[in-house]
Amino acid sequence: MARSIEATRLAEDSRREKNWKRWGPYLSERQWGTVREDYSPDGTCWDYFPHDHARSRAYRWGEDGLFGICDRQCRLAFALALWNGKDPILKERLFGLTGPEGNHGEDVKECYYYLDATPTHSHLRSLYKYPQREFPYGDLVRENARRSRSEREYELADTGVFDENRYFDVEVEYAKASPEDILVVLTITNRGPEPATLHVLPTLWFRNTWSWGREGEGYWPKPSIIRSGPGELTAEHASLGLMRLHFEAAGESEPPVLFTDNETNFARLFGGENSGLVKDGFHEYLVTGDHRAASTTGPGTKAAVHHCLSVAAGGAVRLRLRLTAESAHRGAPFDASFDAALDARRREADEFYDEVLAPTLTPEERQVARQAYAGLLQSEQYYHYVIGDWLDGDPAFPPPPESRKHGRNSEWPLLYNRDLLSMPDKWEYPWYAAWDLAFHMVPLSSIDPEFAKHQLVLFLREWYMHPNGQIPAYEFAFHDVNPPVHAWSAWMVYHATLRAGRPDRTFLARVFQKLLLNFTWWVNRTDEEGNNLFGGGFLGLDNIGVFDRSVTLPTGGHIEQADGTAWMAFYSATMLEIALELARYDSAYGDMASKFFEHFVAIVDAMNEFRGSGLWDAHDGFYYDQLHVNGEVIPLRTRSMVGIIPLFAATVLDDELIDALPGFKKRMRWFLANRPDLSKHIACMDRRTADAGAHRLLAVPSKERLLGVLRYVLDENEFLSPFGVRSLSKAHEAHPYVFDLQGQEHRVEYVPGESTTGMFGGNSNWRGPIWFPVNFLLIQALRRYHGFYGESLEVECPTGSGRMMTLGAVADELAARLVRLFLADERGARPCHGEETRYATDPAFRELILFYEHFHGDTGRGLGASHQTGWTALVATCLDYLAERR
Repeated sequence: MARSIEATRLAEDSRREKNWKRWGPYLSERQWGTVREDYSPDGTCWDYFPHDHARSRAYRWGEDGLFGICDRQCRLAFALALWNGKDPILKERLFGLTGPEGNHGEDVKECYYYLDATPTHSHLRSLYKYPQREFPYGDLVRENARRSRSEREYELADTGVFDENRYFDVEVEYAKASPEDILVVLTITNRGPEPATLHVLPTLWFRNTWSWGREGEGYWPKPSIIRSGPGELTAEHASLGLMRLHFEAAGESEPPVLFTDNETNFARLFGGENSGLVKDGFHEYLVTGDHRAASTTGPGTKAAVHHCLSVAAGGAVRLRLRLTAESAHRGAPFDASFDAALDARRREADEFYDEVLAPTLTPEERQVARQAYAGLLQSEQYYHYVIGDWLDGDPAFPPPPESRKHGRNSEWPLLYNRDLLSMPDKWEYPWYAAWDLAFHMVPLSSIDPEFAKHQLVLFLREWYMHPNGQIPAYEFAFHDVNPPVHAWSAWMVYHATLRAGRPDRTFLARVFQKLLLNFTWWVNRTDEEGNNLFGGGFLGLDNIGVFDRSVTLPTGGHIEQADGTAWMAFYSATMLEIALELARYDSAYGDMASKFFEHFVAIVDAMNEFRGSGLWDAHDGFYYDQLHVNGEVIPLRTRSMVGIIPLFAATVLDDELIDALPGFKKRMRWFLANRPDLSKHIACMDRRTADAGAHRLLAVPSKERLLGVLRYVLDENEFLSPFGVRSLSKAHEAHPYVFDLQGQEHRVEYVPGESTTGMFGGNSNWRGPIWFPVNFLLIQALRRYHGFYGESLEVECPTGSGRMMTLGAVADELAARLVRLFLADERGARPCHGEETRYATDPAFRELILFYEHFHGDTGRGLGASHQTGWTALVATCLDYLAERR
């Protein structure tokens, strides 16, 4: 089969023949307010480095910008700055509310979209909608502060700034003529009814690595940017070398260039003295009119080309720039080759996705998948955080308070992050989260399997993984407990290499060896009583329970978690599958397969049989958490995703595979013969007449219990929504779960939209909304059950409808419901956009899609982070599954 040019570029990059990924969208959308920039004594990151400081204060660990790019070590960055002549500040980065400011936690308050991207970032396209009226910073803060948790968030569109279409569409497009020759096209369209003026400042600057009093790797001497000729800036860096930025005039005369330095404005922020020009010089020069704040001659470590554009009503202005290494381009920067290369990259992006996407997808489905991949790829970010240096402070600054040595993340002194990583959301979560990333890699493996493998291996390296075997969770608390899905993700990525005809068993063996350490940490950390029932963390499900499961319980005692135990069964089953695959080529792995087989069966037995019925509630026919306190065992009867996760742990073993591994087969037979108390949890189906083999199903629920849980899952009055499976049963709307503790009532009730509790910041809610990662795992599990039961098992879907389906058809139905979130209905409205009518009626909005963190349990309206195209990019994989059936 012919390979696209983009696929060839990926191969060249993976073989290190050409460094196609040296430049990319690696610039964060928010560096302020992050833990790594927080040097406060009490860990109040939002207060220590607020948005108001961002324009004036040099960052220690990274940079941020508006639709920017940088090299893979973030030495040199390029991004936009905008000013409509009315705003109180220059728009250099996206604005949003901090966690304490938002009535539902932190939230970006901007209107922007990722439209296209290729894996080598040879082509990137994004869109920003910038109001022509004064940006309502104060209004957004005040109104969200006024609103309670029971009210909706107050969004930018609610302020009226887009009324009468008085805004600019600012489209940013990048295309690589070669790995270090980057074409930039800015298209500014006036959507309003009258001519309007916009100041556009394409900005080039160096990350500050010279002010901290450190030397060695990553601490380069101060570089410089100069004006080296008409329409040309030259940036020189000790490590990066020499780069040139070429720019065109938008009118008859060449635009002026402004210079300043990427240094903190100590005078403004702290009442100190500045030794020269400072970071916010362009803001002061343009917005306040202080022309002493920036230089027009240079040099500096930050430079901007200042275009003042008058754009006719309905008109557009196109600006071209070219960022190139000294040796990468020899001709005139804007000759005919510029547009020829741009057109070629656009065409090659189309050809790449023609190869990747199933031909049976509709044009609208292809659009959804392509924008999902665009958001996923443009969320790759440079991430730098060295805990040892962060705890110690820098020589050029006062030492940190002693409390830092015993505070947040102090138990991770060996963690050293300086890599390109896949982020959940570059504004709301501009830091990695281990279980999020595992889901990102599944759709990513369809378009860039080498990067997916690299990410999974990286998190198991000794400078990430704790010496005790724990994988770092996320920046706010590396020690927290996330679901153990890393092995599953690696198994999924390995299968992507199998489908491509290039199985990478070396990758699989690498992750397996290190995951053994992590598995051991899990067993020792979360099995409180050594009975194969696990707990010890919120497990990514935030506020799903009646108590915060990450902290000491107000009741005392501990919780045996249905999801925690099921995750360990799921982990064991995945490690078993990996070990069996590796044992096909190296018999030494057979022993490990036996180990995980026995682990799995023991956990399944505990979940179903320990103390009579384990975590299964025979009366309700559902799995529940159990509270252990004062010698009493109390089931916590919330029908939630916690009780559905046990369905995920299921795998099918074929006799053909078992026969090929005589050592494992012998040990398994001995186990089944000598432990009948445990072997009863393994189902066997002889299908020799159909496919010349027998199958053994290893699963947490028996067939009867599987059907019992599915009756709830597929009931539209319980879990089944028009748009997927809810995280909490709708039955708790009329019948909340109430736990009385010493006269104080603790409640869990169905909340299909934004969270009404401040637990975990309040922007995350598992008490009703639809979440992609667990829906996806349920779909996969149903496909595995169907692989075992086949056409012999049907269930009613929806419950009570009389419509019978195989489990494979149910999986397809759930995938279709998830996909429906992003498809336009007969009115042109996409459920993910909620009641915002512009997306259905305005041609300038109609093709734009947002991929939210989670979705309203009844309406499908997007909730939480609006650009969490990490795990929500799983919609592309759901589309693949549906395409298989066509």
